[in-house]
Formats: sequence, C-alpha cells, structure tokens
Amino acid sequence: MGRTYLVEEGIGQYLTELSTKVKPYVTGLLIGQCSSQRDYVIRAVRTPPKEQQQEESLGPPKLASLDEEWITTHASQVSRMLPGGLLVLGVFMIATPELAKDGQNALRKLIFSVEKSLSKRRLWKPAEEEVSDRAALQICSATKKVVCRTYDVQDPKSSAKPADWKYQSALTASWVALGCTVNVNIHIPLLATSPNHDLEKNTKNGLNRWSKQIEDSVFLINGQVKDEDTELLEGQKKFRGNTQPGTQFSDVKVLTQLCQGASPRSTATVQVCSGSINLRGAVKCRAYIHSNKPKVKEAIQALKRDIINTLSDRCEILFEDLILNEGPQKKNFGREYHVLPQRLFVPVAGSSVMLSDYKFGDEAAGEIQERFVEMLDQPVQAEDMHIAEDISTVDICPVTDSPSDTQQAQLTKATLLLKLQQNMGLVVAAAVAVLASIFSFNYFSD
Repeated sequence: MGRTYLVEEGIGQYLTELSTKVKPYVTGLLIGQCSSQRDYVIRAVRTPPKEQQQEESLGPPKLASLDEEWITTHASQVSRMLPGGLLVLGVFMIATPELAKDGQNALRKLIFSVEKSLSKRRLWKPAEEEVSDRAALQICSATKKVVCRTYDVQDPKSSAKPADWKYQSALTASWVALGCTVNVNIHIPLLATSPNHDLEKNTKNGLNRWSKQIEDSVFLINGQVKDEDTELLEGQKKFRGNTQPGTQFSDVKVLTQLCQGASPRSTATVQVCSGSINLRGAVKCRAYIHSNKPKVKEAIQALKRDIINTLSDRCEILFEDLILNEGPQKKNFGREYHVLPQRLFVPVAGSSVMLSDYKFGDEAAGEIQERFVEMLDQPVQAEDMHIAEDISTVDICPVTDSPSDTQQAQLTKATLLLKLQQNMGLVVAAAVAVLASIFSFNYFSD
C-alpha cells in the first residue's frame, strides 16, 4: 500500500487555476511535512517563469525543454523560507495530454535533482527511520485527472509507487508551533593553509562543529524535559472541529553543553591562522508539527533543524551578497564587520503556519513582497511582515601581517613549551619514582 497525502483544500483550486494557463506545461513544488503514517501538503508553488523566457518552437511540444537547473535553484530558494518541520515534499507538473506519456519520467528526474541540490546544503543528516519518499504529482490540463506517485530518494533505482491524494479543509488549523531564541557566539579560526582566505568554506566547517553542539543540546519544552517517545500533546486538551489558527504554542529553551565528549581530558592543538570569523547574536527559531499524536522527538528534531538551517542560510545569503558586490576573486581582506540578514515571519491565510524570509537592513518592504510573489506565488502585505529579532553580526578579523621569521620562531618556541608542559607530568612522575626507589634501597640497606 502506498503513502497517503492529506492536502490543504485550497491547493486544489490553485492547481485548477494553473491548469488553465498551461502552454504546454507548468511545473512546481509541493511543500509540507512528512510523518510515519501520512504526509501533509500545505502549499503548492509554481516554478517562476524566467525573465527572458524563449518562445516555444513551432514543432510539437516536448519536455526536453524543461530547465532542470532553474527548478532546482527555485527549490533551494524556497527551502530557505520554510521554518522547521516543513520541507519540499515533491514536485508537480500540469501538462497537456500530448505530454502525459513522458510526464512521469520528467518528474522522477526532477525529484532526484531537487533532493540532491537540497541535501548538499544541509548541515544535518536524516535519521534512519525518516521518510524518504517524495511525491510526483501529474495533472492533465484537459481532463484534470490527478496521478500521484512516490519515489524513494535514498534509492537511485527506486521505481514509482502509487499514492493517495486527498483534500482536507483546515489541515493545519490545530498544528503545534514551537519557538525558541538561541544565543550565538561562534569563533571560527581561518587557517593560514586555506587558499585565498576561503571565508565561506571555513564558515561552513565552523558551523558544522557548532551544529553538533545543537544536536547534543537539551531542550526544555514549556520548562520541562520530556521523554522523546512520549506524545507532545500528552496532558493537553485536544481541539475538535474547526478551530482558530495559532491556538497551540510551546516555548522551548535550549541548553547547550559546555564540554564535548565524556572524557575531561583534551589535547591542545596549535594551528597557524590568518585570522578568525566571529558570529554573534540571538536568532529566533520556529518549527511546526502536525497534531496527529506527534512525538516529542519529532518536535525537537524539527526545531533543531530550524536552528541549524537559519544560521547556515543567513551566512549563505551574506556570502552571495558579498560576491555580487565585491566579486568572487577577492583574496586579501582587512577587518570586516557585516550584519547578518534578520529573520521575518509572514502568516499563511487560513493556517497556523507562518513562512519566513531574511531581510538586510537596506532592503525595502517592497523587495520582500516581490520575493514572496516570485518564490512562493503569494502576495504579502507589508503590515503582515514581522521582524522577529535584533541584529546579528559577522566580524572577520585578519592577522595584520603574515608571520615573519621572528613570529614563526616565537610560534615554534611556544609549541615546544606547550609540548614540554604536556610532558612535564610524566617527567615529574618519573623523577619521583626514581627518588622513591633510591630512598627505599637506602632504608632497607641500613
């Protein structure tokens, strides 16, 4: 038996409207949440048209003109705008009857391309028990027939499996929202051996180490540590029928461990660095979880991923902005002080779920509104955009000069002293042992 997709009722109308504009096909993304029993689709978003889209050829229409790179880029941009718990669940295509035969092959190719693109950016690994099926939805523009199939993106040889596509009203009305504020103070050394002061690569390596701290953190939900296998809503009143959106919210505190590993002993490492990157600030994080008996571990996992994603995404956006303004070939740098883009949240009509985006200080509200229309095909009112946090910064601190011979000698001396200090305990222990043996020998001789 295949998977079941519960779909927000408004998506049906959205797809019907798109089917009237097909020339000869339109593609898009399905956004929602996976669970062990069923999946939830809360939005469908068409692929934005290119600014300089070429006219279709005079011959018969073909799916060979499908721009795979454009669609995967759109998926990457959209994934940045999704809070914890939401992801790109699959792709859809509305096509004329002439293209129906090749539709599933094209969708299968897109599903694996999108997943490959998204997985490259992640700083976390999917859990073993995690659902890896993704949806391929095909709709005929003439007959309106809907065919939904799934592919396992963890298996490159995966074949299509049938899936149920069911519409439901007020799908997310009683979903649970979890929110937290995480204070960030990350120090990332820039190794002198790193070519061309590769800031982006060094930053990603530093965030990788930090993400492991987040994974190992303790999460207090409404002030309590809860067993991961218990139900998140245990002991709370359940909502029946149509409810007002945004009715359930859990406040979460994140306690990061000060020490890594079980052993208190550590080994000091001396590295020649060309500078450092310091990330400082407080970031607002949010995750949403379905209300069908969700487990505590599902909610915590969704929030962990939002914490990791939101900082990683901001750094990506910052470096993209720097490349646009300064070019990719920048080799030498002085001390630089940058402000990370601030996170903002926007409500989804008729839902308790909010989507997010990132805003630089000099960006006007109109630019954010245009991005929502282009990326998510959703108009947004300026008064509905809520900036959630204060400013977070990136401070890039270089070493003013390259190490001279004198500096290198001092560094070598410091390294030798450090090694001597590390071995001093062994030297003292050996000396004590020798003295003890001498004393013992003299004592018994007398």
